[in-house]
Amino acid sequence: MERIAVIDFETTGISPSSSCRATEIAVVILEQGRIVERYQSLMNAGVRVPAFIEQLTGISNAMLRTAPSAEQVMNEVNEFVGITPLLAHNAAFDQKFWDYELARIKRTRLQNFACSLLLARRLMPAAPNHKLGTLTTFASLPNTGKAHRAMADAEMAANLTAHLAEELRCKHGLRELSHDLLVSLQKVPAAKINEHLKRYRGF
Repeated sequence: MERIAVIDFETTGISPSSSCRATEIAVVILEQGRIVERYQSLMNAGVRVPAFIEQLTGISNAMLRTAPSAEQVMNEVNEFVGITPLLAHNAAFDQKFWDYELARIKRTRLQNFACSLLLARRLMPAAPNHKLGTLTTFASLPNTGKAHRAMADAEMAANLTAHLAEELRCKHGLRELSHDLLVSLQKVPAAKINEHLKRYRGF
């Protein structure tokens, strides 16, 4: 499978705005099913972390006071990712914050997002639910650390993506996997997965 950048944000809420910003980002680079590079940083966007978010993530206002600015972090992480295709678990959430924070430094996303949540719904229908922690346990994948911290979640999503790629190879006979295939697959109804994959198997 080609090189993919798997990202995860921790934030102060669910929708980006001047009062709802990112507090942490992590990116892991996945190549041939292995994590080969990592980037992680807290980011100080000048907004207050609500108490319930601090309890959920463990990221406190005190921690953010000494963190680098959101602008500095986004410039660094944008350089780290470059034009590498992107993936996140529940990508609709992370994509909103990626685009919002990039726009604040006058940058624009050039690549598509794949979503391991949507892919898991299609390729792991027997899972009890499709939360990242549940899928990690269901597939007997490594425990990467505390949930709701960016690096642990990014690593979990990367491990899940590698697992899904193996499912596509072993159960569906695909030899070559691309980010474009993942993006197209996540839009296909689960009942039509086999039909959709026929042209990728060459018959």
